[in-house]
Amino acid sequence: MKAGSGTLIINIMSEGKAESYEGVYQCTARNERGAAISNNIVVRPSRSPLWTKEKLEPITLRNGQSLVLPCRPPIGLPPAIIFWMDNSFQRLPQSERVSQGLNGDLYFSNVLPEDTREDYICYARFNHTQTIQQKQPISVKVLSVDELNDTIAANLSDTEFYAKSSRERPPTFLTPEGSKSTKEELRGNVLSLECIAEGLPTPIIYWTKEDGILPPNRTFYRNFKKTLQITQVSEADSGNYQCIAKNTLGTIHHTISVTVKAAPYWIMAPQNLVLSPGENGTLICSANGDPKPRINWLMNGVPIEITPDDPSRKIDGDIIIFSNVQERSSAVYQCNASNEYGYLLANAFVNVLAEPPRILTPENTLYQVIANRPAMLDCAFFGSPLPTIEWFKGAKGSALHEDIYVLHENGTLEIPVAQKDSTGTYTCVARNKLGMAKNEVHLEVKDPTRIIKQPEYAVVQRGSTVSFECKVKHDHTLVPTVTWLKDNNELPNDERFSVDGDQLVVTDVGDHDSGTYTCVANTTLDMVSASAVLSVVAPTPTPAPIYDVPNPPFDLELTDQQDKSVQLSWTPGDDNNSPITKFIIEYEDAMHEAGLWHHQAEVSGTQTTAELKLSPFVNYSFRVLAVNSIGRSLPSEASEQYLTKAAEPDNNPTAVEGLGSEPDNLVITWKPLNGFESNGPGLQYKVSWRQKDGDDEWTSVVVANVSKYIVSGTPTFVPYLIKVQALNDVGFAPEPAVVLGHSGEDLPMVAPGNVHVNVVNSTLAEVHWDPVPLKSIRGHLQGYRIYYWKASQRNRRHLEKKILTFQGSKTHGMLPGLEPFSHYTLNVRVVNGKGEGPASPDRVFHTPEGVPSAPSSLKIVNPTLDSLTLEWDPPSHPNGILTEYTLKYQPINSTHELGPLVDLKIPANKTRWTLKNLNFSTRYKFYLSAHTAAGLGSQITEEAMTTVDEAGILPPDVGAGKAMASRQVDIATQGWFIGLMCAVALLILILLIVCFIRRNKGGKYPVKEKEDAHADPEIQPMKEDDGTFGEYSDAEDHKPLKKGSRTPSDRTVKKEDSDDSLVDYGEGVNGQFNEDGSFIGQYSGKKEKEPAEGNESSEAPSPVNAMNSFV
Repeated sequence: MKAGSGTLIINIMSEGKAESYEGVYQCTARNERGAAISNNIVVRPSRSPLWTKEKLEPITLRNGQSLVLPCRPPIGLPPAIIFWMDNSFQRLPQSERVSQGLNGDLYFSNVLPEDTREDYICYARFNHTQTIQQKQPISVKVLSVDELNDTIAANLSDTEFYAKSSRERPPTFLTPEGSKSTKEELRGNVLSLECIAEGLPTPIIYWTKEDGILPPNRTFYRNFKKTLQITQVSEADSGNYQCIAKNTLGTIHHTISVTVKAAPYWIMAPQNLVLSPGENGTLICSANGDPKPRINWLMNGVPIEITPDDPSRKIDGDIIIFSNVQERSSAVYQCNASNEYGYLLANAFVNVLAEPPRILTPENTLYQVIANRPAMLDCAFFGSPLPTIEWFKGAKGSALHEDIYVLHENGTLEIPVAQKDSTGTYTCVARNKLGMAKNEVHLEVKDPTRIIKQPEYAVVQRGSTVSFECKVKHDHTLVPTVTWLKDNNELPNDERFSVDGDQLVVTDVGDHDSGTYTCVANTTLDMVSASAVLSVVAPTPTPAPIYDVPNPPFDLELTDQQDKSVQLSWTPGDDNNSPITKFIIEYEDAMHEAGLWHHQAEVSGTQTTAELKLSPFVNYSFRVLAVNSIGRSLPSEASEQYLTKAAEPDNNPTAVEGLGSEPDNLVITWKPLNGFESNGPGLQYKVSWRQKDGDDEWTSVVVANVSKYIVSGTPTFVPYLIKVQALNDVGFAPEPAVVLGHSGEDLPMVAPGNVHVNVVNSTLAEVHWDPVPLKSIRGHLQGYRIYYWKASQRNRRHLEKKILTFQGSKTHGMLPGLEPFSHYTLNVRVVNGKGEGPASPDRVFHTPEGVPSAPSSLKIVNPTLDSLTLEWDPPSHPNGILTEYTLKYQPINSTHELGPLVDLKIPANKTRWTLKNLNFSTRYKFYLSAHTAAGLGSQITEEAMTTVDEAGILPPDVGAGKAMASRQVDIATQGWFIGLMCAVALLILILLIVCFIRRNKGGKYPVKEKEDAHADPEIQPMKEDDGTFGEYSDAEDHKPLKKGSRTPSDRTVKKEDSDDSLVDYGEGVNGQFNEDGSFIGQYSGKKEKEPAEGNESSEAPSPVNAMNSFV
């Protein structure tokens, strides 16, 4: 035995005779877990025995007699290959008259004088021993008529008997003998049937199968059709095969009854089982054969009947059932299926194993894919019990489900269409009851490589330079390789070709440089390409000849007119400097389709005649068109007309169907033949029908000029066999194919039973029902239809019913889009081609609560300095019983940054809530959502601001703890501040008066000069019709005044309103007014506003703002 393996090596050359090793061998492999055994291996030595010595007498026979030369080779192993040769080792010629049979004999259906020879030698070749054995030569002499007469005259000189030539005779079979024989073959083998007949003239052999047709793809004829072979035979090939030998004097038949047996073959071989302690499992050993194979079980190579009992194991024929297995149950089981023609053996290892999960895929494997392509992330695992696999994305991601991903049984996660946001770390987790294992892999999704500028078609002169440009855009992490090809091959090794960045440059272009140039951009993940054609023309082209389509052919002539053919000849027209490549021949049928020309044939441009196949009963005219590289010529003049003789139709109508329009009729329709296909006058149709499952004879009618016939008084929905045959005044078309149809359908009689509903969630339910018996459907089953509606307490008469139809024979279906917390009613009906059957009894079901929709509305009313009141309407779709509301709110500062979020729970019976102790003049964002027992619903949002009073003085009870608010209240109540405000107002009034005076005089004032120097792009002209100031200008300049700020009626300040003040136009935040109220600093262009400080809103109005709004 070979070291390190179970291979057994027998060296016959050095270890004795081969016969001593003849026998049946079997290999057994064993360890502590069990023993596996191999199939039986039969070892037999090859044999090539010699022919027995025999004396062969010469054979003399007269011309025309039959002859069989026996071979009878010695029996060798494997069987010999037989062939006949002469002394010169030349194979003897074979034909329909002379052929070798399957048994090696040489058969002559009738002999001829040229068959005379002395060296008919049968050879047997034994391939395994590489030897050829030779039989003694056989001498055959065939007497001709003259030789036969001489012989008879010499022996019978006193008579006037002279031999005549052999008489012709009908066929008789040389093999097999008799009129019937039998043949048995094994499934999967090649079935070979042989019939060799003698007779004069030489018979011809035909083969048929009595109860069917010969399989077209597996049937082959050998030995001049004397041998029929069918490959891969199966039980369906059993039956009676008939060989027919025929010559001019008669016909004989021989029937061979074929029976196909079968050695055992697997339907389901036992598979290895990996079980954990306490689990259940089964081993199935299912095999078939003819005769039915016997199933025997072995354990570790020992018949299972004599092995120790195992309470966890139960044998039931070809199944072993394991329940509550323990580790001692591990073993190798063998299943043996055998019959008289062979046997099968299969090993299956039952491994009772308790192993925590292990992940076999290497950690931190990196996968890279191109965007919009599939990504496959592997997670090979092992464990017992079989682990369950879950995938997660990111550090804290939830489990990935199959709505977007595909989870394969082997643990692989498939992302069907990877996007850029699919990039990340994915974790595979394997769990069973013994533990858990996980592994991280990484996915990178890359941008696809694209050619953003493709090479373009170019036409250049010889000797010039041409360039092709190919710009590639790719993922920045991938390195592309750009390769240029010419005619899909590498560029020529020529210094005239150079690649410079994105360009291919070809200098000194010649004719041989013409072709297709392709730019191929490759990365490690993808590849793209683009091509352009280069055409090279002469540098100094001579005046080009005029190219045009050919002139039409002429002088058409019809000759050799036959019933189904005619010869057409013509003379070509001028090709106009472009050779004619082909001629197109068209025909017109003046009898059936006058004026319509149809394609008849195409011939080479070098031909001027064509043999045309014709159809019967057509009045033909022909015309010819010439074609060159420019296009088609005009058609020639039509030839003379030629009317072919009528004949029976070649074809039958197509698209034959049988369908009922009423429950008691059968409507037979077909596509009629056109006039061209009628082949003669008097076209009619023979319509025949009979019930498929009855013994009735065919009923037939003959109709004309229709494509439909209605059979009345039929049973409802019964299968019919239908055929439609064409005929005309000459005769019938070939036998038509039989088509299966059905009489008319009627409404189903029975409603589906056992209807029950499984509520999956608040918007989805699954409905199950039992199928309706096929006989009660009374038609083609279209499917089942579910009617369902929501129960309404208010209007029960006008219910909105919804319908879902499930095609085919399904017995369950899903109802999507249900409303949560609702009562529904449904019934089920079966549907056929006629309509619906009766409804099943109504079934009522209730959907559970769902999360509510957002509250219908939310508005803020009664804003004050430190409070806001919220009013809302309940959700329009509560989807259950409301349990409470959640109100969240947070302040928003001038840069739209959100402050801390406050969360409140509000009873479900409230639709109004007042928030107190808010910051004054501050914008808040509110989020309101409702709860049911199912959870939190969608939220509605709104924004609002608290207010200040008209004088900007806060009430004394506003938060004393707010330092900034307290300082503003103190300043506003000081006398000096009130005086300062009055001075500012007076100053503005004086400025306005000066402004108008300067305007009337046409001069400019300082403020205007500053505006000229620092124009504000936001300044818009004011219109007279809205009560704002008009433009001020002089003869030299026209500039609009700045639009005044407006305060809404609810005392909140809109963000888009102007918030400019004189402070904004000073030289800094500290440059405002001195103590006597005079303005400090020059009026300058607007600067960027400083951000709000403290708790004050940057959008709160100030007295300075209010005064600036009048400027």
